[in-house]
Amino acid sequence: MFKNFSLLFVSIISLSACSSSEETTAIVTDSFDRGVMLVNIADNIIIPAYEDFSVKMNTLKTAGETFTTVTTQTNLEALRASWFSAYKTWQHIEMFNIGKAEEVQFTFYMNIYPLTVKDVEDNIMNGNYDLNSVNNQDAQGFPALDYLLYGVASTDMAILEKYTTASNKDNYKKYITAVLNQMNDLTTQVILDFKAQKNTFVTNTSNTLTGSVNELINDYIFHFEKRVRAGKFGIPAGIFSSGSLPEKVEGFYKNDISKELSLEALTAVKNLFEGKYYNSSTTGASFKDYLIKLDRADIATGISNQFKVAESEINKLNNSFSIQINFDNTAMTKSYDELQKAVVLLKVDMLQAFNISVDYVDADGD
Repeated sequence: MFKNFSLLFVSIISLSACSSSEETTAIVTDSFDRGVMLVNIADNIIIPAYEDFSVKMNTLKTAGETFTTVTTQTNLEALRASWFSAYKTWQHIEMFNIGKAEEVQFTFYMNIYPLTVKDVEDNIMNGNYDLNSVNNQDAQGFPALDYLLYGVASTDMAILEKYTTASNKDNYKKYITAVLNQMNDLTTQVILDFKAQKNTFVTNTSNTLTGSVNELINDYIFHFEKRVRAGKFGIPAGIFSSGSLPEKVEGFYKNDISKELSLEALTAVKNLFEGKYYNSSTTGASFKDYLIKLDRADIATGISNQFKVAESEINKLNNSFSIQINFDNTAMTKSYDELQKAVVLLKVDMLQAFNISVDYVDADGD
């Protein structure tokens, strides 16, 4: 399983010692029906979330086409609203680094931040770029749109001028179109692939490195640890550096959405753990049920409770994490600490109960 985390993390596959026969033979250690859990996750969480995101992406792409055709304040506001709506839904699918999503490095083309503004501006100036290049992963996706819709100038009037009267206005509009096309094309590929491979996913129940449960849980914990705990909180708060880095928050240019995006991400993590259907109060077989089946209700309850504690702490923060960091960074580090407690419960206690090994190695000193 290959994973990357922007330029700040390097994660490699760490294989526990096992023979080829161990890899191809299911190691049955409990009577929990993993298949039922995988069906619930696929049918009631992943696919509905993917489909909702696909709708939001289509709406976003259409709004972009409208704005670049008729560049007005009204159409700018409509594009911004569509961007934020899709960005919130993205928080519910980012953790699913499965199949085509892993193959094409979906997350790295959709939500690598902080954005490298110089790369964006160089691309726009040159008018010649390849968004499929890994060198442009930090110059596209939601963060690029954040900059293009909010950060290219200090006022809405000046932003509109970039697309209407500036000498390179056509290149600016062309770049929005290229970014949206890339995002939409990748989304379509990922969703079609998962639906096509769903039966393989839900029937691959072996407790091996390549079993669906093992891979899914490792991706889930990696996402929570690296992208939520570290990416949204630890890095900008300066946990891994000599000082705080407020410019590295998610949604930096809109500057009042980082809290909301983080809460969406935490909700998505909590819902998967508890088997809650996407956009529904109904629940099905889950990681939590798995723990209870193993007589580890203590861990199951502890994780759910810790998610609530972390959520409560995050709710105390400013809507803008960059403002929060500059005003009172201690509050940010408190939220990080509560998320870290959940990481320990998931990565140590839960994985030990499931007899699953971590398949990535930390490189952030935690």
